[in-house]
Amino acid sequence: MAAAALVLAGNAFAQAPRPEAPKAPEYQFTVVKENPITSIKNQNRSGTCWCFSALSFLESEAIRINKLSEADYPDFSEMFVVSHSYQDRADKYIRLDGNLTFGAGSECEDVLHIMKDYGLVPQSVMPGTNYGTELPVHGEVDAAAKAYVGAIVKNPNRTLSTAWKNGFKGIMDAYFGECPETFEYNGKTYTPASYRDSFKLNADDYVTLTSYTHHPFYTQFAIEVCDNWRSDRAYNVPLDEFMDALYYALEHGYTTTWGGDVSEAGFTRMGTGILLDTKAPVTTGSDQERWTGKAEEKPAQAAPKELAVTQEFRQSEFDNKGTTDDHGMHAFGIAKDQFGNKYVMIKNSWGESGKYKGIWYLSDAFTRAKAIDFMVHKDGLPKELKKKLGIK
Repeated sequence: MAAAALVLAGNAFAQAPRPEAPKAPEYQFTVVKENPITSIKNQNRSGTCWCFSALSFLESEAIRINKLSEADYPDFSEMFVVSHSYQDRADKYIRLDGNLTFGAGSECEDVLHIMKDYGLVPQSVMPGTNYGTELPVHGEVDAAAKAYVGAIVKNPNRTLSTAWKNGFKGIMDAYFGECPETFEYNGKTYTPASYRDSFKLNADDYVTLTSYTHHPFYTQFAIEVCDNWRSDRAYNVPLDEFMDALYYALEHGYTTTWGGDVSEAGFTRMGTGILLDTKAPVTTGSDQERWTGKAEEKPAQAAPKELAVTQEFRQSEFDNKGTTDDHGMHAFGIAKDQFGNKYVMIKNSWGESGKYKGIWYLSDAFTRAKAIDFMVHKDGLPKELKKKLGIK
């Protein structure tokens, strides 16, 4: 997601104040279905929501596939993935003579490529903060990486040297630590590939769904957002089937990623996302402050009215940049509020913040309009939809 790719320290890019949104009620949520997730993580001041959300999703997949008890829940290293992703992207950036978006943002499918090509490692083996802070702070490394490839792409020697890739890897190693070829964990020796395989995770088992009318339904296309730098393709389905597939997966024990727009006024620090009829400009600071502002809202007594979402409305929002590729999160359950409205339960990557300690509740309307895509295990799809898409 593009969200944190633009996050920088301080107030260097201060914007106009976020307009006040209609006050939300004191919500009372009842869980309808909740699937296992690992602990809440904090991407802090980094553009890595795509990695945190996808690895959280894969951790839940490891739990589901292997029927793990809580004591055996995995904790995969985000910066192992980020380091490899940056190196793959640098290679493509140079091959394309700089005609590629280069930055910290990416898409959840990127994590599947890294898992397939390089494996996974535990967080304890590669914490990835070799620069003096406990939590990610990536302004400096992002700037250094961009400057480096910017210099190389100019090709001052008129032919590329054999050293530039090692030079870029050196930047990644200095900030994140070296990606291990072997490591000891819980008394066993692993490679990143054998560690991945110990959880029976197969990157080819996962598919992404989206819903837009500028491509034919029941076909695949590469969603046109800058951070989809690998041009990964998603299956395009009508909006009702998109939502039915999401709920079907959650109801049947699967979790999904959730990628889309959180720059709406209805996406609040109180831990809710509702589709208000008010637009909100971008703010700055940490990844959380960028999308939710700083002030806590005071509750109202009734639920604000939400917009009705049609396929046409969803398409218009995407075409006119009302829906932007801001943030990646992890969907793991379904809930209802005291008014009977349906919500998707979301694990965020902003630490234990907000009223629900890192969990957000996104209304059905909010997800219909603002979720650009979601990734799920192919077995988590309804059989009829799998047949329509030709997925076996």
